[in-house]
Amino acid sequence: MTCKSTSYSKITAALIDMDGTLYNSMPNHARAWKTLMDEVGIPTREEEFFLCEGATGAATIDRMILRTWGRHATDDEKRELYARKAELFVQQPPVKIMPGAQELVQALHSRGITTVLVSGSGQNSLLNRLDVDFPGAFPIERRVTSASVAHGKPAPDPFLRGLELAGVAANQAIAIDNAPLGTTSAVAAGVLTVGVVTGPIPAQAIIDTGVHILYNSMNECAALLPRLIDKLNSIYLPISS
Repeated sequence: MTCKSTSYSKITAALIDMDGTLYNSMPNHARAWKTLMDEVGIPTREEEFFLCEGATGAATIDRMILRTWGRHATDDEKRELYARKAELFVQQPPVKIMPGAQELVQALHSRGITTVLVSGSGQNSLLNRLDVDFPGAFPIERRVTSASVAHGKPAPDPFLRGLELAGVAANQAIAIDNAPLGTTSAVAAGVLTVGVVTGPIPAQAIIDTGVHILYNSMNECAALLPRLIDKLNSIYLPISS
C-alpha cells in the first residue's frame, strides 16, 4: 500500500468502478475490442484496451477510428460498433467477481457507507448481475454508467455525478478505481481517490494520476481500507460526556 496525505471529512459514501474493480472483466473486454477492430480493419493490440478502461464505448470507437482513418466516428458507427462489441463480450468465458470485491462492499455497508457505481460501461451483461452479486449495494438509482454523463472518464463528470447520487460533498466520499482514466477522473472531482492494481497496468501509471492511496489488489484493499476509514471517521465521532 502507498498513501499520501490529503484533506478529508467524515466519509459517508464510496464511489466504486465496475470493470477491473468489482469484476475481473477487463481481459474479456480487451479480447472483444480486439476482435471488433480486426473485423473492421483497424490494427490494434489487446494490451492497449486496458489503458482505455473507464472510457465510454463511444469514446473508444472514436479514438480508434480517428487514429486509423483520420476522422471522427459517426453516431451510427458508434452505435453499431458498440452493439457488435457487446455481442462479442458475451461470447467470452463467464466473468468472475474480482477477489476481495464482495468483502470490501460488505465492509463498507456494515459501516453505513453509501455505495455508488461509477462506471464508463454500458455493458448490460455485467450491470444486470450487480443486484445478485452485490445485493443492495448498487440500486439503479445509484449507478453512473456510459449513458449518465456527456463526458466520461477521465473527465470528472462521472464522479461528480456519483457525488450527486450519493447526496454528499467531495470531501465526504472516497473513490475506488483500478485504471488511470478512472483515477484521473476521481482526482479531478476532488474525491479522496483509492487506486487498486488488478491487471497489467503498471502501478506507476496509476500513481502518476495523483491517487491518494494505492493498494496492490482488491484483497489488500478489502483488508486495509475499511480500517483506514474507521480511523479517519473516528476523528468526527462525538465525544460522550
